[in-house]
Amino acid sequence: MTDLPRRLAAEALGTAFLVAAIVGSGIMAERLTQDMALALLCNTLATGAMLVVIVTVLGPVSGAHFNPAVTLVMAVRREIAAADAAFYALAQVAGGIAGTLVSHVMFHQPALQAGIHARSGGTLWFAEAVATFGLIAVILAGRRANAAAMPWLVGLYITSAYWFTASTSFANPAVTIARSLTASFSGIRPVDAPAFIIAQLTGALIAAMLMGWLLAPRTQARRTTSADARRA
Repeated sequence: MTDLPRRLAAEALGTAFLVAAIVGSGIMAERLTQDMALALLCNTLATGAMLVVIVTVLGPVSGAHFNPAVTLVMAVRREIAAADAAFYALAQVAGGIAGTLVSHVMFHQPALQAGIHARSGGTLWFAEAVATFGLIAVILAGRRANAAAMPWLVGLYITSAYWFTASTSFANPAVTIARSLTASFSGIRPVDAPAFIIAQLTGALIAAMLMGWLLAPRTQARRTTSADARRA
């Protein structure tokens, strides 16, 4: 297994590129069009494509979490030590913030900003829970169904979730924090970020519980069936 410093560097770098794709494409879209639907489409394609790339190239190093919600689920499933999971989350948040700052500098904007777009209310919080639930479900089921396709599964899911969720699917606490630091198209007011994060972590844990049952090992399922038959 790759040592922890290299895994943390991969998590920070991958999250930085993910956020740079989100924020940078949002700034570019704002400059090129006044059509909000077209701007969102530009933002979506850049994000989905970047996910495919970073999961493919950095997955073998760190497992390609790039998301504290994913790391939380892996810790609950005891696939990563709790201490390592805490460092993963810190690396992801730091990388996400770096991605926002780099995007601002690239587009000749003030490096330090605060989000100005209001994203609050029960429907958006529910949408974030749904978006993150779906992401975790795709990851857990995808690893079992076709692990080699994981980069495409994650990228395509987020591409879709941008459009079928009311919140445009942040689905990532580190990305949410990073997006609270930009006043651009993809931003969120800092005051709205905590509720988004709570909804994301809630959706992730619900997905972990459901998929843990749904994807129970076949041998365990057979033993349960046999035991039920004997009792009958």
